[in-house]
Formats: sequence, C-alpha cells, structure tokens
Amino acid sequence: MADGPVLARLHFGREDAERDVTEGLLLRGGFLPNAAYRAALSGRKMLIIGRKGSGKSAICMQLSADGGQHAGTVLVTPDETAGEEIRRFELQGLPGDSAKSLIWRYVFAVHAARHLVMHAKDAHRRKPDSVKALARFLKQNGESAGGRLGDRLAQGARGLQTSLSLEAFGVKAGLDLAQAPSEGAQAARQLEVVEQGVAKAFADLGCAGEHGPLLLMVDQLEQVWSAESDSNSMVIGLLLAAKHAVSLYGGAVRFLLFLRADIYDSLSFGEGDKFRGDELRITWTEQALRDLALARARASAGAEMTAELLWGELFPAVVEGEETASYLFRRCLPRPRDAIQFLNLCQETAWLIHGRERITEGDVLQAGRQFSDWKLKDLALEYLVAHPFLKHLFPLFQNTGYVVTRAALGSRFDAAAESLHRLFPAYPDALTLPGIIDVLYAVGFLGVRRGNDVVFAGGDDLPVQAHETEFHVHPCFRAALGATSAIDLRHFEPLVATNRLAQGNFQAFGELGVTYIARDHRLVMELRRSCHSILAQTSRAVSLAPDARDEITQQINRVLDEVNTIPAHARSTFDLEDRLLVTTHYFDTLAAQLLAGGLDDTTGAGDVVRRIEEESRRLRRLAGGSYGSSGNSSGS
Repeated sequence: MADGPVLARLHFGREDAERDVTEGLLLRGGFLPNAAYRAALSGRKMLIIGRKGSGKSAICMQLSADGGQHAGTVLVTPDETAGEEIRRFELQGLPGDSAKSLIWRYVFAVHAARHLVMHAKDAHRRKPDSVKALARFLKQNGESAGGRLGDRLAQGARGLQTSLSLEAFGVKAGLDLAQAPSEGAQAARQLEVVEQGVAKAFADLGCAGEHGPLLLMVDQLEQVWSAESDSNSMVIGLLLAAKHAVSLYGGAVRFLLFLRADIYDSLSFGEGDKFRGDELRITWTEQALRDLALARARASAGAEMTAELLWGELFPAVVEGEETASYLFRRCLPRPRDAIQFLNLCQETAWLIHGRERITEGDVLQAGRQFSDWKLKDLALEYLVAHPFLKHLFPLFQNTGYVVTRAALGSRFDAAAESLHRLFPAYPDALTLPGIIDVLYAVGFLGVRRGNDVVFAGGDDLPVQAHETEFHVHPCFRAALGATSAIDLRHFEPLVATNRLAQGNFQAFGELGVTYIARDHRLVMELRRSCHSILAQTSRAVSLAPDARDEITQQINRVLDEVNTIPAHARSTFDLEDRLLVTTHYFDTLAAQLLAGGLDDTTGAGDVVRRIEEESRRLRRLAGGSYGSSGNSSGS
C-alpha cells in the first residue's frame, strides 16, 4: 500500500455514478457486477428498474465504458427542455401515449442513422446507397451535427407535425403523403419511411451478423417526470417505442431503459403486461453491499485490502454489541448510494473531524445520527413529486417507539387528518389510514411484521394486507425521529436503598423480633416474585414483537435489579412499603402505556398487560398492611 494512514486513503466513492466515472473509482474496480448488469449486458432484459440510488446509472456508465461487446453506445438523458418537448408533443387523431411513442421512435431512428453513417466508414469501410440516403436525410433535416437534444427534439417534433424532408428516400412529402387522413396518420407514415431506411442500412451492412449491436440507452428520466398524465404518457410512449424498435431493427440494435421503480409502478396502460418478460428489478442484499464496500475499499486504498482489515481494524469489530457491517447495512435502505454515504461519513468522522487512524464505535454512532437526519430529509425529497405530503407524516412517529400498531397509528392520524386534508386537498384517497400505511410501506419507511420477521418493501413481497396490524419504522430513520426504543415506555427509575443501608441504619434479626423481620423479608420476596412472574409471561408472548418483548423485559429487569440491592433479613430506614407502592404505580403506568400504544390482544401483548395489572393489584394489597394475609391474588 502507499505511504500514509490507510484510513486517509479509504474512500467508498461518490453518490452518483457520473462523478465516480470522472474520478476513476468505478473503472478501477469499484463497480460490482450484479444480476441487473449481467442481464443488461447479455440483452436478456430491456427494462432495468430500481429505486433512486440503487445503481441504475452505475450500470449504464459501466456498459458505456465496456464498449468492446457493442458496435457503439448511445446514451439519451433528457434535460428539462427535451422533457418539455416530449410532454407537449401531440398529434391530432392519436391518443397521448401513441403520439409520444412516435417522437421517441424518431429519436431512436435519428441516433441509429447518425451511428450508421460513421459506423459504415469506420467499421465496414464501405458506404452502401442506403447509408448515403441516411446521411442526406440527416443533413436535410438538420440532424447531422451534435446540438442539444432539446433543440433537435423541437425540430423533429415540428417535422412530424408538419412534414419531414424525405427526398433522400425518394419520397416527396407534399405529394406522396397528402392522402393521410389525419395529422397522426401522416406523422406515422413519415416515420415509417425513416425507420425503413435505417433498417435497410443495417441489413445492407450486415451488422446483425458481423459484430455486436448498437446499444441505445435511456437514463435519468426522473429528471423530467412529474405525477401528471402527460409525464406518464411520455414514459409509456418510451416503452412502446422501444418495443416497436426492437422488432424493427432486430439484433442490430439493443435497447436498455433505466427507470425508477416508483415511476414505472405508477403507470397503467393496456399493453403493460407485454413488458413483464423485459423487466428486471435491482435488489441488494446485505452480502452484496458488503461485497460492494470491499470492492470500493480496494479500489481506493489498495488491492491488499481484505474484509478482515476493513471490518476488524479500520472499523471497530462491533457496534452496540452487533457485528459492525451488519450494524451499518441494517441502518441503510438496501441500495448502494445509502451504503456509500454512511461508510464515507464514518471515515470522515474519524479521520477529518477527530484525526484518528482507526474508526471507533463512537465515530460510527456519531455518523449514524447525522446519516439518519440526512436520510429522513432525502426520503421526503425523493418522493416529493409523487407524495408531496410525505414529510408531514413523519411527526406521527416522532419521540415514540419504533413499533407501532394499526390502532395506535389510527389514533395519531385522526388527530392530524384535518390539517393534512387542508394542506393537500388533491390527495383525499392517499390521506386515509390505509392510504398512508400503503405509502409509508412502499417508500421503505415502514416494515410490516409477518410471522417472526419484519418485511420491508422490495423484491416480490406483497403490499400491506388489511389484516396486518404491526409495523416497524426502518432502522435508518429511528435516530432522526427519536424513536430508538421499540415501544414508548417510561423507564423505571430506581430509588437506591444501598446508600442508606451502608450507613448502618439497620438492626439485626434478634434485636427486632421475628414478626417484623419476616414481613420485610416477605415484601422483598413478593417484589421479586412479581417481577419474575411478569418476565415469565412476557417470554411466553411469542406473538409479541421481539423488540417490544425485549423492551418490556429490560424495564422489568430494572425493577428486579433494584429489588436485588436490598439485603435479606435487614431493617432499614428505606421504606419498603413506599417502594412497593412506587413499583405498583410504575406497573400501572407500564400497562397503560402498552395499551395506549396499541399493544393489546391483537398483537400478543394482552396477556402481558393483564399479568402486569394483576401483579400491581397484588402488591398494592400487600403494602396495605395485611400481615396475616398471603397477599396472593387468584390470578397469580
């Protein structure tokens, strides 16, 4: 490795693939080939679908850099000008989806024609008449030079809406297309002439059989998309155009469309079922993120980097009792951008802020709080177009437990519903309890408990079902919300007796007599018994969320720990009866908080709540001074 601390050189890359390419990390081994990349490279899939930050553009950049398997690559990334041209494009006689598919087909045909003019000369050393015709067409229609995509689209749109210059193909538009029954029909006929010219040039050169295809990719469509109907038509038109072009150009051209999952899933059109075989959704497992982190660590710090060095020396081995890599990646949404940001933030906290050569557990925890704040804000921005109300739902989860039931969420939502409907009157269907649960699950904010697992959106998992009642805030957002414990329980605050006992304020058994000592001893024993009874009931509540079960157990153990500080057969100025009443009050509060949080029979907490209430009543009777009674309740 190079001189200097390894941590100083460690960098996991940029959040966007474009800068990763510019700075070289992606091409130095920082790219991790995955199923989506292999499917795209092989041509088996045409639609690569994933969330923002899931690596779509990285695949796109890597394919552009590979080069060798394709005759050429063309990347179309519409800017706002180009997007506006496509959204506004209309043709009399055609529905919006069909009209916009024509403008996309024109874009594809022009890019293919420009490729063929250069490719014939450079790769085939000959220029058939069909290629010469394409060169004339491009020149006559102002498509030969580079120029901005938006400007070229505006010119092409005008040509389709009026008339293109098609003399290069032997067609006089004013004469040969005059009988078209509508503007849309005329545009379709003109486009067919151009596309047939492109297909003939591919055939004349024999491209499909002699070398790899032209790779034509469309990315960053979310930059010009909104939740309006014309934006959806723009995307549907792209899908229809690509499907048409694949059948027209055969093996000479390969199309790859990179689409954000929420955009694709919002589309509804008659031919949608025809694209199922072309889809591939990007998914990331914890192991894949580990592999990516190691690949990028090696690319930045040196090939000698190992998993043992990364996770055992540069990072602490464990954080809060959990293996560090698992701790980090459980607190990210499962996508490279989040993992890269969190890892880099840990490195910067240790090296830049604290000047350390190793990342400590404290550095990870400090970075985690900052990262959680970032991600909560980023989530609202990611879905600002589709769900503009999203950030206004976050207060429903602030400063409370991260396990929330449908009933508890319903109560919180009812209190905020009027304000939400006033702020967002255009979203009445989404701003209902089932509506917000669906949205919060779909964006990855909430997971749903299924059996012993908590499932977050992604892959082929079902949406939230009506009978499902328990939800968990994703670990990524808990610190930002102040929701770091499973349920919102008041912590038991012990009134430590040991200090007073240590001062010698007690008398021996023989000095006080049997009756008084026996009662004090029995109160201590009954407190212990109540704690153990509640702990046993809690451990048997197998349908209760494990995190909630652990939180209840932790609080009852705090009570038990204090009881265990009181020596047996000792009489102190510490008032055991007062201690007993304080404990019963805490048990009452605990039971009420569990019920207020929606943790009742439907969540498996009902028996635990009843046992807590029973033990509270039993201890209260004991504190009442009934010396002759055992204090047992019939339910114990």
